[in-house]
Amino acid sequence: MIRQIRTHGPWLAFAALAAFSFGPAAAQNAAPAPAAAAGPKALTVELNKLEPQGGGCRAYVVVQNDDETAYQAFKLDLVLFQKDGIIGRRFAMDLAPLKAKKRTVKLFDLDDISCDKIGSFLINDVVDCKSDAGPVENCLAGTTVKSLGDVQLTK
Repeated sequence: MIRQIRTHGPWLAFAALAAFSFGPAAAQNAAPAPAAAAGPKALTVELNKLEPQGGGCRAYVVVQNDDETAYQAFKLDLVLFQKDGIIGRRFAMDLAPLKAKKRTVKLFDLDDISCDKIGSFLINDVVDCKSDAGPVENCLAGTTVKSLGDVQLTK
């Protein structure tokens, strides 16, 4: 048994050398894997203001898209925290459509919660993000958030 290993040793070394020698060349000749669309490069979501609306609260969100990409879908998974830090509710908010190189204002109403009870919002995730070219990956990572009022928006 030991003799067979020694006998095949030079052949195994040659095969290993060939694999390392031809491996990179074969990889260069292989078709490139399709690149997934990267997330937004210059997209900012700003919680601009909260305004009492009947028995609820209206939130004004400003989206600055400095990217060359227009988005047909940009849906956020949001969590509202009350002032005491306890989760008040979780909901989805669709900010699309977002035109390329455009600033947009979106409104959403939060029924049955007064503005003074809201402590903060967390963008838990981006659950749908699509451009004209199709689905876009890593939308949350490429998004910047900010707040102008006392209620913070984070991710």
